[in-house]
Amino acid sequence: MNLLPQDVETYIRGLTDRFDDPVLQEMERLAEQKKFPIVGRVVGVALEMAARSVGAKRVFELGSGFGFSAYWFSRAVGPDGEVTLTDGDPANAGLARDFLGRAGLASRCRFVTGDAVSSLNSAEGQFDVIYCDIDKQGYPAAFAAAAERLRIGGLYLCDNVLWSGKVADPSNNEADTEAIRAHNGAVYGDRRFLTTINPTRDGVIAALRIA
Repeated sequence: MNLLPQDVETYIRGLTDRFDDPVLQEMERLAEQKKFPIVGRVVGVALEMAARSVGAKRVFELGSGFGFSAYWFSRAVGPDGEVTLTDGDPANAGLARDFLGRAGLASRCRFVTGDAVSSLNSAEGQFDVIYCDIDKQGYPAAFAAAAERLRIGGLYLCDNVLWSGKVADPSNNEADTEAIRAHNGAVYGDRRFLTTINPTRDGVIAALRIA
């Protein structure tokens, strides 16, 4: 779901053509064929920029699919950085290994199959960026876990936080919508973070840990 007018979204997407490479194009085609909800190139560039802006070297993804968002984070961390990918489906992990390997980025990646939040809880150390794109009802628990694992100066990023505009509809009390509302309220309400929402595509929350 794109919340911006389609002509505006198409215009912004056209500005990203310089990022074309065969692997990225193949990932985009696969997402279209399978109706798989990747973040898209416009958000991908924003994720890379956010990670670079805090000098990220350790990134943890809560929910990685077949590696589209990790493609951008892997570019950001450089050859001496590490991106941890998590997904509950071994098939997605296999696709991610293949795509990122052919893009020359797999050496920067660690692939974990299993529950994303449990995997974060069992990981060692702090992270520069933690990115969330799991089942929506898991969002509140994801932020609760991520908030404790980010260094001061690190970023919490999360996709789909506007949920096709449903979060602004007071008559919508679906479980996913309520979970996203609770998540957004918790992130904005945590005084350790300075938080904003980028309304591109379906809304990406960015929270900088300042205390």
